Amino acid sequence: MITGHALVFSNPNIPYAWEAATTEQAGYFCVFTNDFIYPGNARSVAESPLFKLDGTPVFLLDQAQSTHLGDLFERMLSEHQTDYALKDQVLYNYVQLVIHEALKLQPTDGFVRQFGAAERITSLFLKLLEHQFPIDSKLHTLPLRFAKQYAYQLSLHINHLNRAVKEVTGKSTTQLIAERITAEAKALLRHTDWNVAEIAYCLGFEDPAYFTNFIRKHTRQPPSALRRG
Repeated sequence: MITGHALVFSNPNIPYAWEAATTEQAGYFCVFTNDFIYPGNARSVAESPLFKLDGTPVFLLDQAQSTHLGDLFERMLSEHQTDYALKDQVLYNYVQLVIHEALKLQPTDGFVRQFGAAERITSLFLKLLEHQFPIDSKLHTLPLRFAKQYAYQLSLHINHLNRAVKEVTGKSTTQLIAERITAEAKALLRHTDWNVAEIAYCLGFEDPAYFTNFIRKHTRQPPSALRRG
């Protein structure tokens, strides 16, 4: 729960949400791409301490800090509406000012973490995993299938992700991914008329035979039996 003024940073690779507890909400959003800050992908915004997974993305502000940052956002809004040829450079400088103001701040003692680092990492992993589903079209292929892909999206080393998930759930990252893919495979086999090759492709298996072996390993039944079931 956040009350008062706050500055929040979020990464599009990590599923964050902001839920308004009251109707009296006011503030600003500044959305930018990695290329805007680091042209040519020379670096990643995820390297910034503001986006570290085991840190806190929330900074509580006093009135003076809120007024100062609000002024920067207002200046961005005004500049965005101009026809100035170099306005992108001006906007870049304003974004950098906001970032550096945040870097000056220490995470406030008033913001209490509800979870430890392992719990938070696991929660974000599970949300990202669930975000891949359901598969509702033959044109929809599973974007993330392997643990290393999830680690990359969460800006973590694969060993760090595996340790956290194992500590919290007692299962490996790969095991949880396999369980969720198996559950989706069962649903597609039972509730669609897609053939096995189509389902295999949508779930990230280029070879239908590999998909069949995967299903046998995790259900002890072939896909055809699950379809009849």
